Amino acid sequence: MLLDATNLAIINHLKDGRASFKTIAEELSLAEGTIRSRVKKLTAEGVLSISGMVNPEALPDQQIIIVGVRIKGMDLVKKGEEFSRLRGVISVCVVTGQFDLIVTAMLNKEFGLLEFFTQEVATIENVRSVETFVAYKSFHLKVPLTGQPVLATAENNG
Repeated sequence: MLLDATNLAIINHLKDGRASFKTIAEELSLAEGTIRSRVKKLTAEGVLSISGMVNPEALPDQQIIIVGVRIKGMDLVKKGEEFSRLRGVISVCVVTGQFDLIVTAMLNKEFGLLEFFTQEVATIENVRSVETFVAYKSFHLKVPLTGQPVLATAENNG
């Protein structure tokens, strides 16, 4: 799906994350139903995802790693899809340069580097080599909050 000017304007207004369809419709001089149907279509087609994103440094006991992967053979898209299904993986890109894929993953104390490579990456065939980069500090990186335990609050304990 190609994005037209209206879709781009809607997406731009959604960056706030709290803007209602009614507010967006008023600002763009469109019907609220138009906004709702376009967002629904953009979401259904995988062009748009509306989710809460967090700075990984704010999450306790989490670690971001970036892995450069070299693949045997040229079926890079298929291998990218396989990597994207691994536990902890946030994103996978097919790239040019010395690596075939760049994988970004979020790990924690219970599921660290050793588990990621021995339990997950080891299941994928035709991986020639990997090089791991641990992110000590990131700038402008936001990740989806997935599989995080709900922290206890005073209300839940009382």
